[in-house]
Amino acid sequence: MAKRKKVKIFEELKESLESALAYERGEKVNLRVTEIPAPPRRMTPQEIRQIRRSLNASQALFASLLNVSPQAVRSWEQGLRRPHNAALKLLALAKKNPRLLLCA
Repeated sequence: MAKRKKVKIFEELKESLESALAYERGEKVNLRVTEIPAPPRRMTPQEIRQIRRSLNASQALFASLLNVSPQAVRSWEQGLRRPHNAALKLLALAKKNPRLLLCA
């Protein structure tokens, strides 16, 4: 039978919260802080179309570059659907530098 490990959850949680409060007060604490960037903002159908046209790509080729279906690109450009998650992040990067999608 496996030996059960004794866990002091309350003490660990209390210590973590105290450290977080000290950090928020500006005190020096030994914490690992990770800044998570804000998610990319939504794009209009016109913005998506402009990115595709800046690459001089058809909807099918653009879909292939984004690893989505051509129907998805068509729906985005018609405003029927909106890109989400990874596709939206790729579009945000491509808006800044469309040639990024051509790198593989």
